[in-house]
Amino acid sequence: MITRLVMIFSVLLLLSGCGQTPFKGKIEKVGMLFPDTINDLVWGTKGYKGLLSIQSAYNVDVYYKEGVKTDEDILNAIEDYHKRGINLLFGHGSEYEEMFNLVSEDYPDMEFVISNAESKADNVTSVHLNGEAMGFFGGMTAAHMSKTNQIGVIASFKWQPEVDGFIKGAKYENPDITINTKYTDHWDDDTTAVKLYEKIKEEGADVVYPAGDGYNVPVIQQIKKDGLYAIGYVTDQSDQGENTVLTSTVQNVDKAYGIIAEQYSKGTLESGDHYFDFKDHVVEMGTFSPLVDKAFQDKIAALIKTYNQTDELPKKE
Repeated sequence: MITRLVMIFSVLLLLSGCGQTPFKGKIEKVGMLFPDTINDLVWGTKGYKGLLSIQSAYNVDVYYKEGVKTDEDILNAIEDYHKRGINLLFGHGSEYEEMFNLVSEDYPDMEFVISNAESKADNVTSVHLNGEAMGFFGGMTAAHMSKTNQIGVIASFKWQPEVDGFIKGAKYENPDITINTKYTDHWDDDTTAVKLYEKIKEEGADVVYPAGDGYNVPVIQQIKKDGLYAIGYVTDQSDQGENTVLTSTVQNVDKAYGIIAEQYSKGTLESGDHYFDFKDHVVEMGTFSPLVDKAFQDKIAALIKTYNQTDELPKKE
């Protein structure tokens, strides 16, 4: 009789554990999946930097895989990481939105983190880096420094909020500015991006914003050769030439990942969509070129301060 009661009690304990929210409060191991490489010096490198920061802060083992793009590769990586005991998994890009949301319920002891995508499951967290404001101030800088009254944008996709912000900011600074916008329809097609840059240059633009993390470095290198100006993207790209890169629209996704890890480790992380901006120091402007006058730099700093206080970008009265 006693043995039977013990067996029933054990079964009830097992059943009571099913369907519960997984415990958040201790990072065991951390994994990160990259659709491309960690050596691009832009988006991939930023994500890898975030992974190393988490490793240092929590003294845990970390793992990463590059070139994980197909559904099959993503599923295999998730299963492999689950077997390794990883309980905090980052998918460094919107490419992981569908699969993470689809399979997350099969791995209730793992927290899945995606970027710039939508969370649709209980144990999926999405990191959103607000791009409109950084684009706005980048556009202001481009319009302020243009001598031909023509600037250009080489964007990846039409939905990019930083591109919309760039155009609005340029028009705010100079209503008469001409903005030539072209799209690659890909994040890292550097061949197409450089060809589009050549067209924009021929059409008169002297400041160009290459808003794609996989091709902005090759484009900036060509801009430097031509003696024109660029607005950097994702990272502070002043190291590409302080007389070429006027400033950069910086997204510190590594800091955002650190915030998510900290909340997870404290047991306070709420699954769902998390938004980061200038207030969090996740989004910021990069180093200004010495060519940009101090008065204008002070103007930008004041506008950013007001934006942080009001959540509203400036408008012409």
